[in-house]
Amino acid sequence: MDGQPRGHDSHAALRTGVTGQLLSPEDVGYDDVRRVWNGMHDRRPALIARCLTAADVSAAIRYAGTAGLPVTVRGGGHNVAGSAVADGTLMIDLSLMRAVGVDPSAAVAEAEGGCLLADVDAATTPHGLACPAGVVSHTGLAGLALGGGYGWLGRKWGLTCDHILAAEVVLADGSIVKATPDEHADLLWCLRGGGGNFGIVTRFWLRLRPVGTVHHQVGAYPIDEAAQALAEYRVFAESQHPDMHAVGCMKVAGQQDWIPRFLRGEPALFLTAVWLGEPAKGPEATAGLFGKAVPAGALSRQLTYAELQALGDHGEPHGNRYFTKSCYLEDISPEAADAFVISARDVRSPLSSIDFEYLRGEITSVPDSDSAFPRRDAPYIYTASAQWTDPSHDFENIAWSRRSVDQLEPWHYGGAYINYVQDEPAAKVREVYREDRYRKLMALKSQYDPANVLRSNQNIVPARAE
Repeated sequence: MDGQPRGHDSHAALRTGVTGQLLSPEDVGYDDVRRVWNGMHDRRPALIARCLTAADVSAAIRYAGTAGLPVTVRGGGHNVAGSAVADGTLMIDLSLMRAVGVDPSAAVAEAEGGCLLADVDAATTPHGLACPAGVVSHTGLAGLALGGGYGWLGRKWGLTCDHILAAEVVLADGSIVKATPDEHADLLWCLRGGGGNFGIVTRFWLRLRPVGTVHHQVGAYPIDEAAQALAEYRVFAESQHPDMHAVGCMKVAGQQDWIPRFLRGEPALFLTAVWLGEPAKGPEATAGLFGKAVPAGALSRQLTYAELQALGDHGEPHGNRYFTKSCYLEDISPEAADAFVISARDVRSPLSSIDFEYLRGEITSVPDSDSAFPRRDAPYIYTASAQWTDPSHDFENIAWSRRSVDQLEPWHYGGAYINYVQDEPAAKVREVYREDRYRKLMALKSQYDPANVLRSNQNIVPARAE
């Protein structure tokens, strides 16, 4: 291990088996590497293995077993629950494994397990291609994809997990396999929505879709007019064209020039429509929304897909404190819209937001037999994302996020987005997947990780451990 400190003889066995870097708490760089996106999770692993290859990952997970160290896995480190890092563990860090190759003729990308969404977009968009993914480009590919992956292209092309063609996986016993439709097909099924429970993915093969310039339009509304605008959004969203994706957000308005002065610094509703068809037809396509819900301020422009993907980056910086709760909703009825507004008025931090969108489209067309991802038919997703900087404000911000979701209980569709499940009893994961699917996942967990080595996640327990 080149450049490696030599003072840690107890870890010599791992040092000889890993080509990357090994960090203990006393080493320079340890504190930088152990940090994750959510500043709430200030934890100290016993050891960090910065892997460069699948063989490195294999050596690390085998060593953890012999040394009696629990394991966590860091890809992009963007998970809101902070499951990539824990005290007294061996962190298997994939953040140096970020290479992406593209076969434009086949429309396939080969991406290492530590890639960020920005890495994938940087490699694919010059070819007019992209893998549908999330909306913050410093999100890790692996965590997002293994748990589902909503984003701007979801209604048109489906979830990120639906685009996993194959994967190189290091299993809990250190063996390295490739999951394809013909080999370890049950493992591939698990990887498409079952989270990080079944192995450590060191390489993805991803189906790509055509992308280009998009029409992006945003309208801002005073909170007093939000309920009426939400009624128009509901009608528009439920009948929107496959090339349209319309979303909403309630947050404290910023200081951008296009936002009217009287809205700046006040709770407001923002509706955003992205038209993925011919950009020149965008204003006509969005007229059904903004022509009826006329905003107080508006922004209309054309963006490249890469620019669209980076829009959310500035609003979710590394190091702030985050707590997110989500639910699926049956409907945005007038009464539910009123509950949205109550939560927006009650917000405890100007950095927090309420995000919602109508889903369905191509998401619902994938047969259940193709993936572990649950609740494909959910109409709406609602997310209360608390964000703040002062640790003394933890309680009130966490309580706000929970309260925001809980008060929508009359309209809950059931379940939740597994990537946003945190700080919940184990029964919540079971509820998310529903009983039949959860039992299938438990059986496969028993096959691929019978000792539940990979448990620092939204955990599915092996059947025999129930």
